[in-house]
Amino acid sequence: MNKKTIWITGGSTGIGKALAIKFADSGWNVVISARRENLLNEISSNNENIKGYALDVTDKDQCKAVFERIQKENENIEICFFSTGTWNPKKEKEIDVEQMEEVFKVNFFGTVNCIKAVEEHFRNKKNGTIGIVSSIAGYRGLPNSTGYGPSKSALNNLAESLYFDFKRDNVRVCLISPGFIKTPMTDKNNFKMPFLRTPEFAAEKIFNGLVKGNDFEIHFPKQLTLILKFLSFLPHRIYLGLIGKLTKYQKK
Repeated sequence: MNKKTIWITGGSTGIGKALAIKFADSGWNVVISARRENLLNEISSNNENIKGYALDVTDKDQCKAVFERIQKENENIEICFFSTGTWNPKKEKEIDVEQMEEVFKVNFFGTVNCIKAVEEHFRNKKNGTIGIVSSIAGYRGLPNSTGYGPSKSALNNLAESLYFDFKRDNVRVCLISPGFIKTPMTDKNNFKMPFLRTPEFAAEKIFNGLVKGNDFEIHFPKQLTLILKFLSFLPHRIYLGLIGKLTKYQKK
């Protein structure tokens, strides 16, 4: 029997890279995509189960063309895992319209472009999994998150909507909500990140959730995500006041 294949975008660094290695070490055929082809080549050269396909997810025509190539050169595509994202904390403290447009272009529409590229494959296949990486920042509004948080919140809503649409064809849509994971993106943060975990920790949780579980959402670390889930149920008056005190952004 041919190996199962997973396609991972954002596969050159962070969670995507760690997940690619985890799946490859578990005997899967792994296809990774990102803009920086040199990083893809570096990863694939060190693992015979990993192949790199350069891709800019903001180009919807390129997304379609790259996936068509992946289909021709790989078999048994079971999982497509979309984790491309961008974040610039220095520009999140004010309403920077151009920055917000760029964040949505990558985080939200980049993911939509990839999902559209694989839609026909999964609907015809009548099984498989589409993984959408969001963030705990998408649960509710947070200070200094004018672009990133809203883009992730939009992905949460999108994943829930697509869950129903793809379920008709027996295709699983899975939402992944990581907490703070040490990656080049979180390295930009200038605040203390509670329950910070490694990309390998994230990869283990995601692998188990995708391969061994069947939940709609994979979220971790639970010490943080369960607290935030509880806070998300609070009325606005309580939530906004509490978050304001915790982050010292409440007016005195």
